[in-house]
Amino acid sequence: MIEELSYQSLAILAAAGVLATIVNVMAGGGGMIVLPALMALGLPADVANGTYRLGVVTQSIAGTVALKREGKLDTSSIVPILIPTVLGAILGAWFATRVSPGVLKPIMLATMIVMAALIAFRKQTLLPSKGPALRPQDAPRSYAGLFLAGLYGGFIQAGVGFLLLGVLVGTLRHDLIGGNALKLVVTLTFGTVSLGIFIWAGLVSWTPAIVLAAASIVGARLGVRLMLKVPVAGLRWFVFAAVVATCIAAWLR
Repeated sequence: MIEELSYQSLAILAAAGVLATIVNVMAGGGGMIVLPALMALGLPADVANGTYRLGVVTQSIAGTVALKREGKLDTSSIVPILIPTVLGAILGAWFATRVSPGVLKPIMLATMIVMAALIAFRKQTLLPSKGPALRPQDAPRSYAGLFLAGLYGGFIQAGVGFLLLGVLVGTLRHDLIGGNALKLVVTLTFGTVSLGIFIWAGLVSWTPAIVLAAASIVGARLGVRLMLKVPVAGLRWFVFAAVVATCIAAWLR
């Protein structure tokens, strides 16, 4: 358990948290680095899943504030996007608390590797469709996509940013920066709901959670600065390699 973690392990976790948050803010997939790292450090899969959620909330707050300050957040689109994702997240998080750690661990590791492969090979996820931005009611199929993204985010969280961008950018036609801003608001909202469910289930280990939360604030600020300056396409292969390596380490634990 977490009391057995050395200061060196916590420092490594903090560095992973900063890096993962940068990846999350710029596009998504950072959780697929942190979750296997938590399991590799000895946390059961269900506790690792709940522990990471505090970092999700803090990084979403920091990133949202920074992007709103830059004028990149379309506040008029928030509510209709939140409703289906939050409903899905409640169901997904509840289900995650009901699955035993022995079953959850292989599900999480396999799912994260598949998600990382999709991120690496489906570069069109980050390319907006032509035309002006749409509201969910203008593209009804987006409701299903948002609900499924919330369901997945509540259950695992890792990689949900790319699912959300697939809807926000690919279907609703927001540009990548605007889509990322909305994505952070969504993950903040359903991340808070999911965190509450995991706390209620007693599946949060607070020392690494606080370490990741502090690291995520630093990473979010760096991620926003980089997002406004650096193309994100190269992140896909980095995320894929990092996910495979950390999943192997967690599996061998």
